[in-house]
Amino acid sequence: MAPIALLSVSDKEGLVPLAKTLTEDYGYQIISSGGTAKSLEEANVVVTRVADYTGSPEILDGRVKTLHPRVHGGILAKRTESTHLRDLEQQNISKIDLVVVNLYPFQQTVTDPNVHWETAIENIDIGGPAMVRAAAKNHSDVVILTNPNQYRYFLDALKADQVTEQMRQKFALEAFEHTAAYDVAISNWIAEKLKLDKSQWLEVLPLQQKLRYGENPHQCASWYSSKNKGWGGATQLQGKELSTNNLLDLEAALSTVREFGYSNDETNPDKQKAAVVVKHTNPCGVAISTSSCDAISRALEADRVSAFGGIVALNYSVNSEAATLLTNLFLECVVAPSFDKGAREILSKKPNLRLLQLTPESLTQVSKNHARSILGGILVQDQDNQIIRPESWRVVTKRCPTEKEKKDLAFAWSLVRHVRSNAIVIASSGQSLGIGAGQMNRVGSAKLALDASGEKAKGAVLASDGFFPFDDTVKMSGEYGIKAIIQPGGSIRDKDSIAACDELGITMLFTGMRHFLH
Repeated sequence: MAPIALLSVSDKEGLVPLAKTLTEDYGYQIISSGGTAKSLEEANVVVTRVADYTGSPEILDGRVKTLHPRVHGGILAKRTESTHLRDLEQQNISKIDLVVVNLYPFQQTVTDPNVHWETAIENIDIGGPAMVRAAAKNHSDVVILTNPNQYRYFLDALKADQVTEQMRQKFALEAFEHTAAYDVAISNWIAEKLKLDKSQWLEVLPLQQKLRYGENPHQCASWYSSKNKGWGGATQLQGKELSTNNLLDLEAALSTVREFGYSNDETNPDKQKAAVVVKHTNPCGVAISTSSCDAISRALEADRVSAFGGIVALNYSVNSEAATLLTNLFLECVVAPSFDKGAREILSKKPNLRLLQLTPESLTQVSKNHARSILGGILVQDQDNQIIRPESWRVVTKRCPTEKEKKDLAFAWSLVRHVRSNAIVIASSGQSLGIGAGQMNRVGSAKLALDASGEKAKGAVLASDGFFPFDDTVKMSGEYGIKAIIQPGGSIRDKDSIAACDELGITMLFTGMRHFLH
């Protein structure tokens, strides 16, 4: 008796070559329905339509086609179970040996933000997942294919008579992953559409690549990412394989540089160009300028010692002049919206330097959530990406900021929320001068930042991600010549810090918003 293959696919890629090989080389009988059957018939492949095979017509506008005992009995029957074989014989059901199914394009349908509810619902597949799950459950006797990428692999194994149990198990795993991802997409879309809280955190991220190791060589690591979204949409143009630490630093650098816009639009000569250098997930040098070269130079010079071996993120296309500057120091990675031909040629002379091109389009559909793992679970919160609104800030000292200080304070406040708390940033004229990160007390972070700034702190501004519990940071700032401070406010001792500022002639602004980054 000829083997039977049931083909019902939304994605028609590779369908006709697969069906022709099955029928012409291996004598398969093809069962199909709807658009799949039509495509095969137009390609002169002999097909038995599901309605003819089951003896039952498609009903409910096609909602019920394959939900029939002749289909599911043929898929689910165990070939080694005598009672199953007896049932097949009594019900005149043939065994189905191969199931090739992928599902209605729900995910693609709902990428349209204006899709109608009814349209989305009609793109929820019912019969498809049932067949996939049935075939995957009975993988010892039935091969299940859910992706066109599997077709050649399967046909090669069929030709060599090497369709092994291990291969069937692998296809079954991929099949259950396929239906699981489908159900997650549906449930997440409904929750978002109806603005309902989810009782379970559901997320599906395909494997992007296995990493050489994790944060340390003894740790295994893998990178999972949404296709074409965020880092999943990045193109590595050159350099060694990315590591776990590279990706963590790249994320920190990108989140910081995006404070100043991120696009390929070079038509406006006054566009603000930003360069960010990150080391161990903390910015160590940041600068903005209307000149791409000036932004890079000032960001690297902000802390050249720490910049060695760092990660650089730019919010503009890299040209030859900018590329030349990037070759003057050992760097691990550079990420930007694009690199022109001249820049690629110059940077290729540093073959180990990882170049990543991440287009602005890859950032438009990233999740608004920030998830982090803890032992046995995850924490999910909103991204800390609120637009900075200087008009809401409050001057609490006698002295008001100058126009230059206002710009410097806005710049410093944009940076400090990307520094691990306790965080202090010293800045002036669109350049970071000193950054204190991750200390157990705020005055310790301030000491690090001020010492790094040195003489440049005179006339500069200071930003703090959290309030001052005491006036010690203000007094230390005065010793270094800081002229303006920005902080959230809200301490029971705010009046002490305000009084210290007034005594030292320092301006202080309260933002009313804290920016801890743990």
